[in-house]
Amino acid sequence: MTTTVDTPLLAVRGLRVDFAGPAGPVPAVRGVDLTLRRGETLGIVGESGSGKSVTALSVLGLLPRTASLSGSVRLDGRELVGLPGRELAAIRGRRIAMVFQDPLSAFTPVYRIGDQIAEAVRIHQRVDKAAARRRAAELLDLVGIPAPGRALDSFPHEFSGGMRQRAMIAMAVANEPDILLADEPTTALDVTIQAQVLDVLRTAQRETGAALVLVSHDLGVIAGTADRVAVMYAGRVVETAGVDELFAAPHHPYSLGLIGALPRLDGRGGPLVPIPGTPAPMAELPPGCPFAARCPLVEERCTAAEPALEGAAGHLSACVRSAELAERRPAPAEVYPVPELPPVAGPGDRSSRTPVLSVSGLGKTFPLLKGTVFKRKVGEVYAVDGVDLDLREGETLGLVGESGSGKSTTLFELLRLGAPEAGRIELLGRDTAALTRAEAHRLRALVQIVFQDPMASLDPRMPVGDIVAEPLLAQRAPREEIARRVPELLRQVGLDPEHAVRYPHQFSGGQRQRVSIARALAVRPKLLVLDEPVSALDVSIQAGVLNLLQSLKAELGLSYLFVSHDLSVIRHLADRVSVMYLGRTVEQGEVSAVFDRPRHPYTRALLSAVPLPDPAAERARDRILLAGDPPPPTERRTGCVFRTRCPRYAGLTSPADRTRCEQERPALSDDAPGTDHQAACHHPEPTTGAGHRR
Repeated sequence: MTTTVDTPLLAVRGLRVDFAGPAGPVPAVRGVDLTLRRGETLGIVGESGSGKSVTALSVLGLLPRTASLSGSVRLDGRELVGLPGRELAAIRGRRIAMVFQDPLSAFTPVYRIGDQIAEAVRIHQRVDKAAARRRAAELLDLVGIPAPGRALDSFPHEFSGGMRQRAMIAMAVANEPDILLADEPTTALDVTIQAQVLDVLRTAQRETGAALVLVSHDLGVIAGTADRVAVMYAGRVVETAGVDELFAAPHHPYSLGLIGALPRLDGRGGPLVPIPGTPAPMAELPPGCPFAARCPLVEERCTAAEPALEGAAGHLSACVRSAELAERRPAPAEVYPVPELPPVAGPGDRSSRTPVLSVSGLGKTFPLLKGTVFKRKVGEVYAVDGVDLDLREGETLGLVGESGSGKSTTLFELLRLGAPEAGRIELLGRDTAALTRAEAHRLRALVQIVFQDPMASLDPRMPVGDIVAEPLLAQRAPREEIARRVPELLRQVGLDPEHAVRYPHQFSGGQRQRVSIARALAVRPKLLVLDEPVSALDVSIQAGVLNLLQSLKAELGLSYLFVSHDLSVIRHLADRVSVMYLGRTVEQGEVSAVFDRPRHPYTRALLSAVPLPDPAAERARDRILLAGDPPPPTERRTGCVFRTRCPRYAGLTSPADRTRCEQERPALSDDAPGTDHQAACHHPEPTTGAGHRR
């Protein structure tokens, strides 16, 4: 079939996908239209369940047998829907390639990385094994994997998460496809590894000339990568436009709400603007606009019929009031109700506040064992090797760092309420090494934790009323007090006390996390440890939980130790921040000082990798891409542990300066006498500017 220059590379029209359900077909995608041109990057965003991934999988015919597909998917004018499996297999990997969300599941674990990439080459190209292996090494080198010749013989489990994702991209571009479909390629990756993966995707796109469809829930990633954006809700595209136009002036209330719910690295706290409610189940969609039940601009005609996707100049919106939004260009807070939060006390003089947590020189090692029946110690894992923390009453201390930096181990050492292996822990004025068993039991009520995954931390066989009451029973509280406190706690976290008889699976993700918070508050703690409490939530739900945490902190006088890989959340919520790398504290201080004037090269790299949901600002920022991954924690390194990835060390010309970094361990030192901004670096950055921005 001949095509004209105006024919889009990929044209999706009226795409519909239904899955078999107990009561009949359940829609997942409802009439999606998409257009992709050569070399273009199309971003697809939306909440969980909006149909983003199903749309991407439909293009390649990778849906399960329980799905029925209708509509049209044309590649260079050739219809793919209904194509025989043999002809579709010839297109997969050759014309259209997929980068999956979880590379560990996408790779076969019993075959070497090189063999799997070489197989992808040989399926579509007539080359021998040696040539395919050489091509695989070239591809690994292209995506930035060190020593590609040796990496070919590694198994998937021997690669880190970021390296596996890069290897998956190498496999996807092996045959120089016309289209790359990337389904949440940076989910669950550290922000520095995310920046590396996105840079690899840009490199692959530039080298092959491929168009890119990037599915992501992260609007910052979309802002810095996409040319056009399609926003999906309830299985439909509700708005599509160029990336600059959509972020500057969204024409749909849902797009506006997604932007307003985001905490920003360049923000200054205050309440976020959450989207009220949750999406309706796809099997129970109401008549009219599916967003009407959550929309602050709803009117009678919204429930009469579902709006069509209409507009001009490439900016289309499925909203009856899109013309009004286009003319007004309101801020999210002008459309959505902004919750009123209690006033939070300013930083003030910390010396007058009661210490809640004081940690100095904390260390923890684990034995490295070998053998199956008879295990023997062959080394040690230095999980924590010098952590210092200082948290005062009424403060929020953010703990950040890449995976493997020792954040979780630090939390476990704090919550164990025992003598640490090395260093000293003082909790609420008590040295944990000197606590008796009875004293530790009493102190435990004053320190509670909220875990990352509420579904895993809540007993599915217990109603939420019993779950919230459990800590009170453990502290032998009277039954009368328990009966009074449970409804009070549920109401305090924004839940209906009448729902105490429901089970966790009957609540949404955000509601389950509120149950976890209510449970933690049951025994009136002084310190709440929050371990990635919003990382598994959609941005609209995350905003409500963050607002709740701010409100509870002000009302109850709580102190928070907040662990997160999302530095935008830390910037929004925390008063102080402590940055960890390979088990050590490398920088700490007030969040505004550390984020605006980072002194340690690692902190600068972390901040530069955080995407901003502002296309113009995102394109104008400097990037500091760290080489490789953190070294393994099985070796106790002398000197600065960051030097193997440090751009400042790489630029040193003086042998004396390099030797100092290699042999002398840097101690935390103040920015200036009398200040509270400390960094563990022999050559800290000057604090004259914003550091991570131009």
